[in-house]
Amino acid sequence: MKRIGILTSGGDCQGLNASIRGVAKSLYEEFGNDVEIYGIKDGYKGLIFGEYKLMKPEDFSGILTLGGTILGTSRQPFKLMRVIDENSVDKVKNMKDNYKKMKLDCLVILGGNGTQKTANLLREEGLNVVSLPKTIDNDVWGTDMTFGFHSSVEIATNVLDCIHTTATSHGRLFCVEIMGHKVGWLPLYAGIAGGADVILLPEIPYDIDKIAKTLDNRIANGKKFSILAVAEGALSKEEAAMKKKDFKKARAEMKYPSIVYRLADELASRVDNEIRVCVPGHFQRGGSPCAYDRVLSTRFGAAAAKPIRASRSGSRKAHPREELRQHGRPCQRQDRPGAAQRGRRQAENRPGRLRRNSRSP
Repeated sequence: MKRIGILTSGGDCQGLNASIRGVAKSLYEEFGNDVEIYGIKDGYKGLIFGEYKLMKPEDFSGILTLGGTILGTSRQPFKLMRVIDENSVDKVKNMKDNYKKMKLDCLVILGGNGTQKTANLLREEGLNVVSLPKTIDNDVWGTDMTFGFHSSVEIATNVLDCIHTTATSHGRLFCVEIMGHKVGWLPLYAGIAGGADVILLPEIPYDIDKIAKTLDNRIANGKKFSILAVAEGALSKEEAAMKKKDFKKARAEMKYPSIVYRLADELASRVDNEIRVCVPGHFQRGGSPCAYDRVLSTRFGAAAAKPIRASRSGSRKAHPREELRQHGRPCQRQDRPGAAQRGRRQAENRPGRLRRNSRSP
């Protein structure tokens, strides 16, 4: 009898349930009645406090198109995983103990960067782990595409499409904040697809005067409206020159709720346009996954079952092209010379620096 645990951790996104379904269907297909799947509630929190339940095949029916996650999720910062909290909870010990209590052969983990780090921590502690890359930011190292990204692109693009009609009607300048704290794949794709006139990304610090000049040129050419797609992590050239500590302090003391409001205020004195701000926020995480994500998530789920069937130990990422990359050691491919060498370059995590390991645009 194979016993498999599955959890979803971090921010939710479209395609989580489709991936869960893909894992379950593949396991039931492979092992039939000789497999038990335990759904761990609310991410690592459930693994820490022993909150889980034995799932039934019918639990995975009708969830392909369902947004969110049927297992629930929570954020458990990786940097605090080895810290004993005020309630004397040893999180790592508890997770190991509950893994053994369930008599698991493997733990399937769906999540983004922080989740993947904790998955690797559990691998270092001797647990068998298979992880699937989930995030709307499309920035998990070692993957070409994460599920949730394309669905979010469609939503953000639709926002820009809708803004176009009202911006055109009133001759206004709209600053639209698109999710993307450290990487700009989402605002880049949505900005291009939605016809934004200016796209601001975390990787490319902006010059406010150059933006103003671009908008003035549009007005001079008879364009009465403009649309800016602004990543939530966009920063100015002045901020990019700061030390990380000074940058964090400056942002903490900023009087605006987010960077898009500051940008609109800065442009108000430079551009002869009525300005509005639009923040779609968590709309970008919600709703049903698009067709692309339904297929990708299902393929990821099916790929996750392969190392379980082979009884491979350690921590591995499921990849729909049947490439299994161990944490920290990507498999080299003959058609991608130098991939392993590129993967070893560590990104410097400071404002304005290209995050190479995140495949920045």
